[in-house]
Amino acid sequence: MAGMARAATTSDAFNAIAEPQRRDILALLRAGERPVTHLARELGMSQPQASKHLRVLREVGLVRVREAGKQRLYELDARGLRPIHEWVGGFERFWNESFDRLDTYVQELKETRQED
Repeated sequence: MAGMARAATTSDAFNAIAEPQRRDILALLRAGERPVTHLARELGMSQPQASKHLRVLREVGLVRVREAGKQRLYELDARGLRPIHEWVGGFERFWNESFDRLDTYVQELKETRQED
């Protein structure tokens, strides 16, 4: 049973990005591919820690790796971000409506001010 729980944390992009340090890694990789040593240094963690996080991100398809000489370079894999993007996108209508309401409110405020 414990094995099942372990798999669940790595099989889902949402679970993978629930961890703040993994979100930090993804944010750094937006700038382009990086070796694990660079990521570890930037985030102030040990290389084994960074490697562990990268393994989780790879398993859920958020990061891919390529060999370049002796280095392994990690880069974002946008395909893994799709389910997250689509889920967040489902809330766009809500945000847009909120902003529209705010615009209306600001307009009304301006008009009342002018009437005074």
